[in-house]
Amino acid sequence: MRLAATIEIAAGTKTFASGLLLELVGAMRATRPGDLIGVTSTVPSVAADLEAWSRLTGNAIVGASDEDGATRWVVRHGVAPAQQPAERPLGRHLWLYTNFDCNLRCDYCCVRSSPTAPRRELGLEPIRRIAREAPPLGVDQLFVTGGEPFLLPDIAEILLACAEAAPTIVLTNGMLFRGSRLEALRSLPRERVTLQISLDSSTPALHDRHRGAGSWDRARRGIETARAEGFRVRLAATVSSDAEEKRFQEFLDGSGVPAADRVIRRVALRGFAEDGIALARADLVPEITITAEGVYWHPVGAQDEDLLVTRNIFPLEAAFAAVRIAVEREREHAVRVAAVYHCA
Repeated sequence: MRLAATIEIAAGTKTFASGLLLELVGAMRATRPGDLIGVTSTVPSVAADLEAWSRLTGNAIVGASDEDGATRWVVRHGVAPAQQPAERPLGRHLWLYTNFDCNLRCDYCCVRSSPTAPRRELGLEPIRRIAREAPPLGVDQLFVTGGEPFLLPDIAEILLACAEAAPTIVLTNGMLFRGSRLEALRSLPRERVTLQISLDSSTPALHDRHRGAGSWDRARRGIETARAEGFRVRLAATVSSDAEEKRFQEFLDGSGVPAADRVIRRVALRGFAEDGIALARADLVPEITITAEGVYWHPVGAQDEDLLVTRNIFPLEAAFAAVRIAVEREREHAVRVAAVYHCA
């Protein structure tokens, strides 16, 4: 998806030395923090200059694409608004994208999951190997996400392998707990598996607008089923404003949901989203994320080239080392690494 910018700069053959810098400064003065500025250039050297300028000024490049023989960068004015600051040792939490197909097509899905998306399955045997190699590297919690993980016929075996390695949180829309999938759920150890079920609002209107008609009712039934089966359930909402967050917090207060079982995050401007927080790598505390395509910086961009760290998953120790090297590179550039988007 092409990111829409507040201001577009058609630089042509201009460089920082021949007028582009002045145009950027003018665009910054004409925009507000959080606004996006598009810069299109045919000069290869602009890439390094723009990167250095962004780091120096506290702005961020949040996208780049090739367009008709030129490169278009999208620069966010200012730093991303921080949410809940959090520090944890790198690699304690490990994310696994089991698949990318989904029974829903949420209009803000950061990885473009849908019923027509290719499955891009990570696979049972690679997951078993990850589960073996992860604990010695310091992983003490696994997050399993998609797509919708419960679409996979071998999800029980996948989650059993994960739960044996570390306590596991499964991100799901909660809509498939019947038949063989309910049996798969029942086979899982309650003390090692937690379900994080998406619920965006206290009533169907907002949730269904983003996720599809009837999805709120089906999610609520899924929550009730999971609780009745003895699982701990965390509720996760994706919201676009302070007002939406406040209303949902009040709903959770009234429902007696403890703070530890709430995840409220803002829409990220990635994937299907047409509005939201524009995020660059430097905004995100790394959460090592593995998909069938490789190892990524963070689950919010687990199909985006700017957050790809390495295509090589194994050995897992080497993949973790690659992420640590990437973190050190960010520190060398004196980039502020902030926790601005939590998926769990």
